[in-house]
Amino acid sequence: LMFVFGGGFVGGRRDNASFLSYFEYYARKGYVVVSIDYRLGMKKAMQAGTLSEETFPEAWITTLAMATGDLYDATAYVCDHASAWGVDKTRIVASGSSAGAITVLMGEYGICNEHPLEQQKLPQDFNYAGVISYAGAIFDTQEELRWAKTPAPMMLFHGDADANVPYNVIRESGVGFFGSKYIAGQLRTMNSPYYFYSVENASHVIATAPMDDNRDAIDAFLSKLVVDKEPLMIETDETTIGAPEVRKDFTLAEYIASNFM
Repeated sequence: LMFVFGGGFVGGRRDNASFLSYFEYYARKGYVVVSIDYRLGMKKAMQAGTLSEETFPEAWITTLAMATGDLYDATAYVCDHASAWGVDKTRIVASGSSAGAITVLMGEYGICNEHPLEQQKLPQDFNYAGVISYAGAIFDTQEELRWAKTPAPMMLFHGDADANVPYNVIRESGVGFFGSKYIAGQLRTMNSPYYFYSVENASHVIATAPMDDNRDAIDAFLSKLVVDKEPLMIETDETTIGAPEVRKDFTLAEYIASNFM
């Protein structure tokens, strides 16, 4: 079980104490847990003082490529040490929170589309056995996702009032930012196994809360869709009775501002 921390590509730590109970829980269940580092491209741009509305697209694309490449390097390292660590290379699951969730989704998306980084860094014919995204999304420089081959089973957690990472989809100026709801719809169309856990009126707190609060659902995903490879499509809608309605529609500029400006 690999893990990629969040922090908007400007901060975060692989050994953050808030993640330890998640790591320890799965280690006790027999998983080899690997929490990785990766380069924080947006932090570099902000420290250089070069980040603006005009420079953001290039900085964002560079950031995603750096993070995805580092995920692939870490995955290759795990594969290289699989025998010593007792890892089954056919059962490596990538999980991530927020920016880390974007990274693992981009990693799987790159594998499905034979991205040059994937071809360069990963073992031949490698794929993750599953992907768990805590409030993540996929970014592409076109207005529609494309899947050259069926992805690994995915578990997607997201709140529908997330102001940091799109819950559904944002298209603007020829690019698209595709959140969990949109990805789940595409997986359903493809008959690709997935588990979409949607929380009504929830903010970006879903980037971390499920690691403590929804382990039963995570266990079910790992057991049924990853280990047993059951051809399931599961959708759970969580609603708190009486909870006030909150804003749910955000522009791309607002997503950018909430994270970087």
